[in-house]
Amino acid sequence: MPAITELASAKVNLTLKVRGRRPDGYHAIESLIAFAADVGDVVRLEPGAEQAVRVTGPFAGAIVGPNLVATALARLADASPQLALGGVTLEKRLPVAAGIGGGSADAAALLRAVRRANPALAGTVDWAALAASLGADVPVCLEVASAFVWGAGERIAALPGLPRLHAVLVNPLAAVPADKTAQVFGGLAAPPATAPAPPPAIPGPFADAAALLGYMRAEGNDLVTPAAEVVPQIASVQAALSALPGCLYAGLSGAGPTSYAIFATAQEAGAAAVALCRDRPDWWVEASVLGR
Repeated sequence: MPAITELASAKVNLTLKVRGRRPDGYHAIESLIAFAADVGDVVRLEPGAEQAVRVTGPFAGAIVGPNLVATALARLADASPQLALGGVTLEKRLPVAAGIGGGSADAAALLRAVRRANPALAGTVDWAALAASLGADVPVCLEVASAFVWGAGERIAALPGLPRLHAVLVNPLAAVPADKTAQVFGGLAAPPATAPAPPPAIPGPFADAAALLGYMRAEGNDLVTPAAEVVPQIASVQAALSALPGCLYAGLSGAGPTSYAIFATAQEAGAAAVALCRDRPDWWVEASVLGR
C-alpha cells in the first residue's frame, strides 16, 4: 500500500471564553476555532512498515516528553489489532507548545491516515472516542474543520459556513515553561464552574468576514493577560501585529504564545508576513488562510 500523507493543520482559537473551573480539573471553555489551510505539521504513514515514529523538521528537537503521535499509534494497535498500521514520519513544522494544537493536530492526522489506510475496517473503530482519549483538542482536530467547542473542548458544533480569514501567524520562539498552560489558566483564577452548565448559544451564521471579525472583537480571548504574564514576549508580538498596515484585528490563539493578525486580502497578509520576517528574523512567521 502506498504511503498516506496528512497535513496536521495549525488550530487557531478565534475566540476563547473561560466559564469556570470544573471539578475534574479542566476548565469550562467556549471557543470558536478555525484551521490554517496550508500551515501545519506533516504526518506520513507507511502501512506495513515497522511500527515506529520518526520525527524530522525544524522543530523536531523541541519535543519534550512523550510524543502524542506515538501514544496514538499504540492506542490504535490496542483498539483494533486488525488495523493495518506501520511506520510514521512526523515532519515538525509548527513550534512546540505554541497554542495552535500541534501535538493534538499531529495525533488527529495519524488517526485520519490510519482510517484512510483501512477503509474496510474504518466503521469498526470509534474514532471520536479514541480522539477524546488522547486529549481535549484532538476531537476537533480530527475533523479539521471550523467549529465552536465547549465543555473542556470535547463538545463540538461544526460551522461549515464560517467565512475565511486572511491571517499572519507569529510565534516569538520564546522559551516557555513545561506547565505553561496550567500557569496561564491558574493566572486567570477562574471561579468554580456551575454544573451542569446549560449549553451555550452557537454563534453565527456570519454574513461575511466583517461580521465574523465583529464577533471576535466582542468575545476576545480571556487568556491574553495571564498568557502575557507567563510569556512576556506575547505583548511585543501583539504590538507589532497591531502596528502592521492593514491589520484589522490581532488576537492570541489558545494560551499562546502564538498570536495572529487578520487582513482584508491575501496580498496584504503576504506583505505583512514579508515585513515581519525582515524585521524580526528571530520569530516564526507564516501567512495563511484560516478556514477549511
